[in-house]
Amino acid sequence: MIAAPASCLRIGFVLAPRFTLSAFANFVDVLRLAADEGDRSRPIRCRWRVLSATMDPVPSSTGLTIQPDERLGDPRRFDYIVVVGGLIDEVARLHPDAVSFLRDAAAAQVPLVGICTGAFILHRAGLMDGYRCCVSWFHHDDFLAEFEGLKPVSDRIFVVDRDRLTCSGGVSSAHLAAHLVNRHLGQSAASKSLRIMIIDSALAGEMPQPGIPIELATTDPMVRKALNLMQQSLDVPPTVDELCERLDVSRRKLERHFRNALGMTPATAGRMLRLAQAQFLLAASDRSVAQIAADTGFCDSSHFIRVFRKAAGVTPDVYRKQASGGADSPP
Repeated sequence: MIAAPASCLRIGFVLAPRFTLSAFANFVDVLRLAADEGDRSRPIRCRWRVLSATMDPVPSSTGLTIQPDERLGDPRRFDYIVVVGGLIDEVARLHPDAVSFLRDAAAAQVPLVGICTGAFILHRAGLMDGYRCCVSWFHHDDFLAEFEGLKPVSDRIFVVDRDRLTCSGGVSSAHLAAHLVNRHLGQSAASKSLRIMIIDSALAGEMPQPGIPIELATTDPMVRKALNLMQQSLDVPPTVDELCERLDVSRRKLERHFRNALGMTPATAGRMLRLAQAQFLLAASDRSVAQIAADTGFCDSSHFIRVFRKAAGVTPDVYRKQASGGADSPP
């Protein structure tokens, strides 16, 4: 057994039934790569254990299972307890002993981390009162429906509020893990992990999620459903008629709801969604303008550049330079 150095970062994982495998894997891989020199994977500077009340294998949303390492025990042996959620209909099935363990951790002032729908689990356990909470844009409406009066943060990739840390899942899990590695082991360890994972650099928590822009926020259920359908098919934008068929409403009714809720047509709202995603990709990736045009449903680069410039006031290339802290005006 390798002795743990004084600076070792210790993480305990609690996995919900049907947890999101990618969110867990991204988080733990950052720890693995930061824990040792090169890619040798020895748990020297970081230690992680999957905890369980029963020691039964935990199924992920993919059907693959993870075998826990040890029973719940004393949460104080960890620096953080990370709860990984997954399918929205399954998060209520967390074992009661695991819920008690989370409450014991909070009482012992061990910071709690909610990944993906792990934030729902923490809220249900009464452990997020008075804290800001990050939720994926995809689950924003689910959160509002379940926790009346609470407003989740769905325009950032993760939120750190004192001893509660929450993130939207997916690749944002890697960025939150890198934030913890940076905090405890230094920036070089965090940067090394992300580079090996082919992630250019760590993103700050305030980096926006590639979700629905605040300008399109609405309480109209029909418009929300339509926007979510658009968001899920940005590269092949659905026509208004296709949206109407999916929602089982007439075109006239859908357009009336959009006009009353947002003051615009469904087509205009869809274009805003695609442009918001394009801005995200320009700021957060090194994809070419042509690739971003294809990824956001524009017929070609010239059309994309023309629409983008009209909306943003600058070309995509200039926008990218501005976002990276470069030139702030066209040459």
